[in-house]
Amino acid sequence: METRSIYRFARISPFKAREVTREIQGLPVQQALDLLAFTPKKAAGLVAKTLKSAVANAENNHQARAEALVVREAVVGEGPTFQRFIPKARGSAGPIRKRTSHIRIILTDEIEIETRETRRAAKKKTASKKPAAKKKTAVKKEETKPAAEAAAPAAEKAE
Repeated sequence: METRSIYRFARISPFKAREVTREIQGLPVQQALDLLAFTPKKAAGLVAKTLKSAVANAENNHQARAEALVVREAVVGEGPTFQRFIPKARGSAGPIRKRTSHIRIILTDEIEIETRETRRAAKKKTASKKPAAKKKTAVKKEETKPAAEAAAPAAEKAE
């Protein structure tokens, strides 16, 4: 089951908002909200508002528990750009682009939440299934003469 929420025409640049949404993808909802609460950016507040709305949609429309939800997708698209102008020297004008964005968050309960305990249990399972490594037999190397002894006969032959 998937639930989504869209915040349209958010007054923030999509580039700035994507920086925050990239961090919460794949996290459980509670961890994502905690992360957003301590992120000192304007975009964090807007994304948190959208995330809370998605959680409320899931609880009311699909009777899902908030603890079981995971952020499957958090995407920021470009909205319309407001065009403004600022006066410049010698009677000209310079453009100001006030960008907006659409923030879309999709939650799902189909992805299993991975915690430290589940990771450790999985690691123990894989460690116990591995067969013992085979011991390599040591290969005896031929005894070599020291470099000084080997160089001396070569020097005698050259004379």
